Parts: sequence; structure tokens; C-alpha cells
Amino acid sequence: MSETARTQPKHSASRIWLPAIVFVAAIAAWEAYVRMAGVPAYILPAPSLIVTTLVADWPVLSVALLVTLKTTLAGLALAVIGGVALALLLSLSRVVEYSIYPFAVALQVTPVVAISPLLLIYMPQEIAVLACAWIVAFFPILSNTMLGLQSADRNLLDLFALYSGNPMTLRQRLASRLKALWLLRFPAALPSFLTGMKIAGGLSLIGAVVAEMAAGSAGVSSGLAYRIIESQYRLNIPRLFAALVLLALTGIVIFLVTSALSRLALRHWHESAMEPEA
Repeated sequence: MSETARTQPKHSASRIWLPAIVFVAAIAAWEAYVRMAGVPAYILPAPSLIVTTLVADWPVLSVALLVTLKTTLAGLALAVIGGVALALLLSLSRVVEYSIYPFAVALQVTPVVAISPLLLIYMPQEIAVLACAWIVAFFPILSNTMLGLQSADRNLLDLFALYSGNPMTLRQRLASRLKALWLLRFPAALPSFLTGMKIAGGLSLIGAVVAEMAAGSAGVSSGLAYRIIESQYRLNIPRLFAALVLLALTGIVIFLVTSALSRLALRHWHESAMEPEA
């Protein structure tokens, strides 16, 4: 067995255990500091109190979590559908790209915290929150998918054109472009699309939370963000931390799921996901 093969399992174990050890040490230090310094719970609750609050308030927090999770996943799904569809349209026509893409950029660079109050005025609360989640997640899908579609090997595109001959009619030219799109551009765009989806998953959660906070400031009960605002007003800091823990865990799970999907789709053919050889 080579030296590389012997050291590879050790490196894999280190990637797993080192973050866990550091995390446990940080939590233990937090707990010890709160107990030894006698910090009041309304200033900084101990991790043990946060866990206790999470268990005690689970009936309330779980309902809020489901609302936020539903909005996040729906916004991500709409961003994937809309982003991919628009990227395909823009990649087929430069005229359409130059006409529409600046509006997508303007929508992305405008802070969602500034858009959400307007959406809450003109739309029903649930639709406004969903729209915020979609707005934030839409552009990474669009831009990354477009990048992938436009990054296909030019030599292969020329080869496709060579084998297609010289199509004379509009129908033949369209059929040739769609064939190249399906057989060449789609596989080339898959890694970029999956990267955009990993980014959009976390951004969709951020958009949903921002919109829920705007709705909560207006007195509308919605999701974990509303529970955070409610806990802040009532100085129920342990519940606030418990809601933050749920939001963080939700974001981590979304990232892990999208990363797993990316590895599953690319592990047999793309360098970014292939396992190193022993």
C-alpha cells in the first residue's frame, strides 16, 4: 500500500472529527463561562438552558419552523424553475439576454430588506414572504446556469455544427441548436447549476427570514423570525437563542442536502466531485 493510500483515511477522519471537537470545546467553554461568571439568562443563556427551552417550547417553535421551511423550499423550487428557464431563454438569444438580464441584476442588487415592506403592502402576507425568498435565490441560479451554458467547449460546438451540415430552414436551424443544447450545453452547465443551487438554498432561507421579520414588525405572526422578534420584545432570550439554533440547523441541513445532490450527480464524471485515487 502506498503512502498516499495510508494517509488518506487519516485525513478523512480529521476532516470529520476536528470540527466536532472544536465545536464541543466552544460549547463547553460557553457553558463554563456563564456558570462561573453568573451571567443572567436574559443577557446570555447557557447552552444547557437553550436546549431545555428548545424542548419545552417545541410545540410553538416547531410550528414556526414548518412555516419558515415551507417558504424556504417553495422559494428555492420557484427559483430553480424560473432561473433555469430564463437562463435557457437568454442563452439562445443575445437580443433577449441584453434586454432582460439587466433587470435581473437590478432585482438582485436591491436589498431584500428594502423590498419586503413594499411587497407586504401590495401582496398578501404569505405571497410577499414567498416572493422575498424567491427574489434572493433566483439570481444565483440564473447567473450560474447561464455561465455553464455559455462555457461549453467551442470545439465541440463546432463539431456539432459540422455534423449538422448546413441547415437551410429556420426549423432545421432551431432543431440543430436544441440538439446542441440538450447533448452538450446541458451537461456542461450542470456543475455550475448545482453550485448556484447550493448558494441559493441558504439565500432562500435568508430571504424568508427577512420577509418574516418585516411582517412580524407589522404585527403579523409568521415563522421563526416572528418568534425571534416576539422573544426580543418579551426579553425571553433563551427562546430567542433556541429559534436561532433552529434557523442555523435548517441552513446547515439545506447546505448538506444540496451538497449531497451535487456529489451524487457529478461524482462519476466531474473532477470537482470525484474521489481522489488511492
